[in-house]
Amino acid sequence: MFDFILFPVSAVLWFWHAVFGAVFSPDSGLAWVLAIVFLVFTIRAVLLKPALSQLRSARRSQKLAPQVQKIRERYRNDQRRMASEVQKLHAAEGTSAFAGCLPALLQIPVFFSLYWVLRDFTPGAQSNQAFDRAGVLSFLNADVFGAKLGNWINQPVAELAAFGTDRPHMIAVGVPLMVLAGLATFLSMRMSMRRQVNPNPQLASITAFMTYLAPVSMLVSGLFFPVPIGVLLYFLATNAWTFGQQQVLTWFVDREEARAEAARPKVIAPRPGQKPKQRKR
Repeated sequence: MFDFILFPVSAVLWFWHAVFGAVFSPDSGLAWVLAIVFLVFTIRAVLLKPALSQLRSARRSQKLAPQVQKIRERYRNDQRRMASEVQKLHAAEGTSAFAGCLPALLQIPVFFSLYWVLRDFTPGAQSNQAFDRAGVLSFLNADVFGAKLGNWINQPVAELAAFGTDRPHMIAVGVPLMVLAGLATFLSMRMSMRRQVNPNPQLASITAFMTYLAPVSMLVSGLFFPVPIGVLLYFLATNAWTFGQQQVLTWFVDREEARAEAARPKVIAPRPGQKPKQRKR
């Protein structure tokens, strides 16, 4: 399904591995770890503009919350009319109820492409997208504290041995990565909840539930599903980036709104009981 993006993703990974392989040994785990991390940073840097647009749109949507609530109360017996009026309101204000999904949706093909690129580093492979045989062998020889980047925790012992690793090493490296990635996810979602103004009660309940479910799901998937160590590194890097990005973009949008508020002409109302001054003719 995502074959069209496999080569571009692997090409970015190849570039960063070439950069860090020139500094460290090309076969070193550090060169490959940094290549995966900077692959994430490259993709997320490209997505900064839509992420900023999404945050601005979300702020405008929050300001529309009282009007949306009035529409819901007015048309609570007519769901179709309610949805139509809410959509018209968002269109008139230049916002979108689904704008927040765009950055996340754009990352899905990148994640699956990286997953399959890492899975295709096999002993018998003569090439893997942008990597030649030497690149395949370099990846297979690299490890992080004894754990191979292309293997996963619940992989059969015989297969792990064929790659030159074992389950204790995989657990020792994989579990901390899962915990750190889950913690970054939790902090990002928790901060996002705190920034909401007049949230929808149902949406707030779902978000609160997901705040705890997402980190737990990451731990469960890493333990019981074929998630390579390299993909766990991807999770950690992208979730850490998300947490930092929220801090920076929120600060930036806050300053934008403060400057816009300061630029508005202030209307000074008369004090209670004071007659407004009339202009002299």
